[in-house]
Amino acid sequence: MQLLSLGPLAPAAIPQLETPDLLLRAPRPSDLPAAAAMHQDPAFYRYLGNNPNDEETVWRRMLSHMGHWTMLGYGSWAIEEKATGRFIGTTGFFDVQRDLTPSIKGVPEAGWVLAPDVHGRGYASQAVGAALRWADEHLPSPRTACIIDPDNAASLRLAHKFGYHEFARSPYHGDEIVLLERPRGGR
Repeated sequence: MQLLSLGPLAPAAIPQLETPDLLLRAPRPSDLPAAAAMHQDPAFYRYLGNNPNDEETVWRRMLSHMGHWTMLGYGSWAIEEKATGRFIGTTGFFDVQRDLTPSIKGVPEAGWVLAPDVHGRGYASQAVGAALRWADEHLPSPRTACIIDPDNAASLRLAHKFGYHEFARSPYHGDEIVLLERPRGGR
């Protein structure tokens, strides 16, 4: 499939962030094969509804990441491993108007997903930390939220590390989720 590239026009509005090991950058069409493969891995989607996503769904998600930046002034970054140049996941903020009680509509929702083969290297901490530092400086919202499967101990630990606190549990698409919030600056 041939994809049109806008070159430097589209990514220009998306800030690039760096950590010791990672580059957080605008998603690229060339990320699609790695992102689609990641979404087919049972170890990846275990806590994300326990269903794989096909390439079309992953592509729509990538387009949504770009659209958030245009419509809301924030969005998600592709995570690139500096040592290899490889796409290894995404992190950032979004507002997908989830039907939850209590509602988090209008509150930037933090999210992070990384390829299972890079788990345990500290990459999630680096990526989420960089994204939250950016949010603390640039988002007008006094808080961010996130939702996590209650069985996903690693993501819950990461959220707590950065100052997220549980404020509710709610059903979502047939499963219980934990709703967490973090005031600007954490703690």
